[in-house]
Amino acid sequence: MAQIAKIAHSQEAKTLAKLGEMALDKALNQKNEVEPNNAPDEPVELVSGRTATGPRDFNRAKQVLPDVFRGMESDFYCGCAYQGKEMDLASCGYIPRKNEARAQRLEWEHVVPAWVLGHQRQCWQNGGRKNCSNNDPQFKSAEGNLVNLVPSVGEVNGDRSNFSYSAWTSKPEPMYGQCKTIVDFKNKKAQPREEVRGRIARIHFYMYERYQLKLSRQDQQLMCAWAKTYPVDDWEIKRDQRIVKLQGDGNHFVSEKTTATFCT
Repeated sequence: MAQIAKIAHSQEAKTLAKLGEMALDKALNQKNEVEPNNAPDEPVELVSGRTATGPRDFNRAKQVLPDVFRGMESDFYCGCAYQGKEMDLASCGYIPRKNEARAQRLEWEHVVPAWVLGHQRQCWQNGGRKNCSNNDPQFKSAEGNLVNLVPSVGEVNGDRSNFSYSAWTSKPEPMYGQCKTIVDFKNKKAQPREEVRGRIARIHFYMYERYQLKLSRQDQQLMCAWAKTYPVDDWEIKRDQRIVKLQGDGNHFVSEKTTATFCT
């Protein structure tokens, strides 16, 4: 396993090197650039039933997410097993950084932060996320999109906040015991463990395409590097198939194993 990780990291380093030092430096430090979508919103009809097919708001999405991850109960950032809403921290050698109570709790993480999805919208400017969640059907649909939601140790979810992803060291200094995900609070960025970087990239491609957001050139280069280095895996395929049944659509960057829209 260590040899596989070593090879994967070597491949990623070669891919990133091709971006050029200046571009890479920006990729590791800049936040996502999001341009407002001026096109009129299409009507959104949200479903409420657990077995219904269609878009959901965040609260109803949380009701069906256990079905999406059934048999794959492992947290996204650290690989901790969980049951129900409780994390098994010993299963992954997790040591709480600061908030032990939150660390023991399962939370549903937005890979593309809700802030990115909503902060340019009028509802957000008039009352923040809560106002959007209550009154904006388009935001509700984006906030509850199953493609963008993954299980997380609560403490890591809170620490990551709305920071953009990056990769600045091949030897991360542990923050949460044996968990390989780290957060740089000063520079507001998060470095996810290698096992999920390709998944993160393909989720970004889907969400930015689906909601007509603008991915900065630097972040696009980073995500393309991750998508190339870490190809679609069985976890993504199984998860996507379940999402299609519940939501009516899934991530074609997974099912078609393509990055053509974003990467050349």
